[in-house]
Amino acid sequence: MSNRISNNKRIAKNTLLLYFRMLFMMVVSLYTSRVILNVLGVEDFGIYNVVGGVVAMFTVISGSLSAAISRFITYELGKGDQSKLNKIFSASVTIQLALSLIIVVLIESVGVWFLNTKMTIPADRMVAANWVLQFSIITFVINLISVPYNAAIIAHERMSAFAYISILEAVCKLAIAFLIMVSPMDKLVFYAILMCAVSVLIRFTYGHYCKKHFTECTYHFHWDKDILKKMFGFAGWNFIGASSAVLRDHGGNIVINLFYGPSVNAARGIAIQVNNAIMGFVSNFMTALNPQITKSYASGDREYMMTLLFQGARLSFYMLLMLSLPVLVNTHYILVLWLKLVPEHAVFFVQLILVFAMSESISNPLITAMLATGKIRNYQIVVGGLQMMNLPISYVCLRLGCIPETVLIVAIVISQCCLVARLYMLRGMIGLSSIQYLKKVYFNVIVVALLSLAVPGLLSKCVEESFLSFVLLSLVAVVCTVIVEFYVGCNGKERAFVTEKVGKVILKIQNR
Repeated sequence: MSNRISNNKRIAKNTLLLYFRMLFMMVVSLYTSRVILNVLGVEDFGIYNVVGGVVAMFTVISGSLSAAISRFITYELGKGDQSKLNKIFSASVTIQLALSLIIVVLIESVGVWFLNTKMTIPADRMVAANWVLQFSIITFVINLISVPYNAAIIAHERMSAFAYISILEAVCKLAIAFLIMVSPMDKLVFYAILMCAVSVLIRFTYGHYCKKHFTECTYHFHWDKDILKKMFGFAGWNFIGASSAVLRDHGGNIVINLFYGPSVNAARGIAIQVNNAIMGFVSNFMTALNPQITKSYASGDREYMMTLLFQGARLSFYMLLMLSLPVLVNTHYILVLWLKLVPEHAVFFVQLILVFAMSESISNPLITAMLATGKIRNYQIVVGGLQMMNLPISYVCLRLGCIPETVLIVAIVISQCCLVARLYMLRGMIGLSSIQYLKKVYFNVIVVALLSLAVPGLLSKCVEESFLSFVLLSLVAVVCTVIVEFYVGCNGKERAFVTEKVGKVILKIQNR
């Protein structure tokens, strides 16, 4: 019991550290996006997003291995085998180096051909787009090699280091926003060069920290067939899930480019920036929670793992709803206030991508539990196969003349289908009760969402758009969400726990 209390405190502490990091990064990200959009213009901003998407398409290869690396490092920490941990880390670095070479060859051939023959890029920007592709390749490879180091920091739950290094990255990107204003060359190319330079700096920072603090993070080349076989076996089946997510997100962006051009890519890019800023808060919580789910499975504490799954899913949704609702009822005004220059379709893209994020949030703990088992073949065939349908269905819809936002509507529908499949598969994998999950998580969050939306949703229809109405609607949305989550979303024990903690904070303030 004392160990569980210690673990819960660690989750809370790490989440708090990551929140401070995310708050700073969110402010910087939103400001830099505005500056970069205005300096580059809608067309070049869209080109950068979609060309970067061509490179990101190749994460279909790396994503599966990255998940394998994170899972194996965290699992062995739960087991406490230091010798095997070092072998896994070294094998991870070797795999990523080999994979980097393969991906560079693929992008320099297939990627360059696709960019120059299939994508909708203005002729006078094609040279710049090719330079963006080259620097995006370098950035991608550097980030790929950093994966084992990032996984080690998260597995050790050293979130303070993760937070500080991320803040350094945000500061560098803030500097980029000012430097491109005085660019001595093509602004789009200069932006790609600076983003690449930041990746190099962050990569060496991660490497230095890990070598200094974690004994297993010293690379030694050796060929351990047993470890490599297990990691590639895990990654091979996880390839289906990783590829389906990449095809859904970046493939959808490329499909939009084929039918609507870079200006609509810019609108979707803005929506992704808003989503990343808000999702960062929830992902911080999951980053702190995920190692505990994996370690509890590795140590055989299934009861604690189930508690983390149910509470983690609900809390993820609650946090995302509280942050998203003010944006959903003020989307147009927020974009005008933030960007001044608002691309067409951006408002609906933002609203849909936030709904999609909420749909996915209650599945994230389930995915972590699935990866912890290591037995993922059947799961990935079923769930990954469903997600694969995003790209062909989206392509058919756009070819039939549907609006570009249809890509996200399709993603939301398939997300719900995948949740049903996850519940069915995890019943056999970890003994998860689908009935209990639906009762304690799914129906719970639906009721909370609908009740929270009722008042601010109706109020938004009755007031004219202004700064005063924006403040009023945001305040009403947050207050309604907090009240509904506390009285409807939480059970008696959770309400008592929250009341106790809030009481202690108030008492400390009064005693000062």
